[in-house]
Amino acid sequence: MSVTYDDSVGVEVCSDSFWEVGNYKRTVKRIDDGHRLCSDLMNCLHERARIEKAYAQQLTEWARRWRQLVEKGPQYGTVEKAWVSLTSEAERVSELHLEVKASLMNEDFEKIKNWQKEAFHKQMMGGFKETKEAEDSFRKAQKPWAKKLKEVEAAKKAYHAACKEEKMAISREANSKSDPSLNPEQLKKLQDKIEKCKQDVLKTKDKYEKALKELDQATPQYMENMEQVFEQCQQFEEKRLRFFREVLLEVQKHLDLSNSASYKTIYRDLEQSIKAADAVEDLRWFRANHGPGMAMNWPQFEEWSADLNRTLSRREKKKAADGVTLTGISQTGDQAVPNKAGSVSSYEKTQSYPTDWSDDESNNPFSSTDANGDSNPFDEDTASGTEVRVRALYDYEGQEHDELSFKAGDELTKIEDEDEQGWCKGRLDSGQVGLYPANYVEAIQ
Repeated sequence: MSVTYDDSVGVEVCSDSFWEVGNYKRTVKRIDDGHRLCSDLMNCLHERARIEKAYAQQLTEWARRWRQLVEKGPQYGTVEKAWVSLTSEAERVSELHLEVKASLMNEDFEKIKNWQKEAFHKQMMGGFKETKEAEDSFRKAQKPWAKKLKEVEAAKKAYHAACKEEKMAISREANSKSDPSLNPEQLKKLQDKIEKCKQDVLKTKDKYEKALKELDQATPQYMENMEQVFEQCQQFEEKRLRFFREVLLEVQKHLDLSNSASYKTIYRDLEQSIKAADAVEDLRWFRANHGPGMAMNWPQFEEWSADLNRTLSRREKKKAADGVTLTGISQTGDQAVPNKAGSVSSYEKTQSYPTDWSDDESNNPFSSTDANGDSNPFDEDTASGTEVRVRALYDYEGQEHDELSFKAGDELTKIEDEDEQGWCKGRLDSGQVGLYPANYVEAIQ
């Protein structure tokens, strides 16, 4: 153990004991450490809150990205719903972690901050009031004993010096007996020196023993006073330790999502969503919508029409809605006038056609009932002549490059009526033209 020195009393400290002069400073320093530990705990919770927030943001971004990828991807049916439920779980867990972040900062962090402010009071000259009070109390309790200890150390030093001087005098007197050059008077002086040293030894020893006795008598009171101040510091530290335990338990409750009813519900719902996936149901749906279960307008005999030079295939009819100019139509009036969807003949615009015509009623657009020219198989294009403002009822994200995307409440212009597959052609206010589901909008009155 290295030797330390306390400037207040000038006494060497050779022990690590609390009772040694100046060793109370470790107890005083603990008060300053308590303030610093409050700040450290606040920094710890602040960093954890930032991690919770970043994790929540990453979950949300992941969920948004993969929801779009799955919904636009080739997966379908109940398995698609099960897959999308993973993104729903991430969004809900993200919300819980944001709640954790809020609890850490708004409750735990603020609680520590307020307790620290109430427990530690800064002084104008620096430091804390509690630290100075403990320092002054220890110094006051130790001062009388330290003063007597200093006297003991001085008496001990004087006694040891006298003993050393006596030993040297005896040694010199012994050596002089063998020296013939010394006269009797010189030998007597050496003997007197020995006698004087012995008296000094007795005197310093008595003083040393007396000082030590007084120190022993003062020790019980010294220990009592020091113990009293130490207990005050212990009580202050006990408050901090109990407070830290209380706060850490609250932090544990905020971090432990396993006991949260909402957290358990999330994974119960996720399990149910995944278990609801039905391969047989998905295969049945795909068969009905993309396989042999689909309806088909099988080719039938078509009469030749005097008004048309050629028949129009189903695919050409669909392309007409994308801006393809229809040609080969006999003109009976003025030249063809182009409309917003594509060029159509004046013949189409001057004729009257039934609005309820569809391939479902007749698989042949050029059937015998239309051969006299009283109806027009191109009624989809004719209907495009009337533009109607409509409002979106639901959000829709275009799945193909020729489809529009809009949000519920957006307004757009319908430029072609609904076809037999339930699609309309419209134009956004930005000028983009494309297809959209007819049942996703309503006409603006």
